[in-house]
Amino acid sequence: MKVGLTGGIGSGKSTVAGMLADLGAHVVDADQIAHEVVAPGTPGLDAVAEAFPGVVSGGELDRAALADIVFADQGELERLEAITHPLIRQRIRTRLDAAREGEVVVVDLPLLVEKGWGDDFDVVVAVGADADVRRERLRETRGMSTRQVDERMAAQASDEERRAAADMCLQNDGTVGELTAAVAELWTWLTEAAAQQQGAR
Repeated sequence: MKVGLTGGIGSGKSTVAGMLADLGAHVVDADQIAHEVVAPGTPGLDAVAEAFPGVVSGGELDRAALADIVFADQGELERLEAITHPLIRQRIRTRLDAAREGEVVVVDLPLLVEKGWGDDFDVVVAVGADADVRRERLRETRGMSTRQVDERMAAQASDEERRAAADMCLQNDGTVGELTAAVAELWTWLTEAAAQQQGAR
């Protein structure tokens, strides 16, 4: 069972992914793959260095410098994504294809809705949270300024757009206990659906 897990920055999507991993899901982290495709010595890094002079130093990507460029200019963000997203998508597909039959594979994928990748999955799950809750989390946990938070949120789909594209939605405005209970229910549903899918083959 291929599950796409999405949610805006600060929604708690990665927390949900961690809970699902603890319950037995095989989790693929798209952010980690995004790092892999621009690692030192990769064709991806070479392409980024050519497109954005000055963001590679000593053979490594200066992520802060690149972020300052692309999150302030939609055109520059699209230019970066045209380089990295085909590489990321191919790696995700390779990992999904390698999954064992009956296994629940969850891909933690922030931009699933924005990039129209929903058809790659059997089920899409969206994690949402109130915008003010997300801002506060990001200021506290990542030390981001209000400007940085708002730029990143503006570059992403809204929770409404994610809900419209999702098969299941989790709202994460409450306590950790409430989220844990919701994720446990989701896991039960996913494992039952995976068993039905396997039995139908």
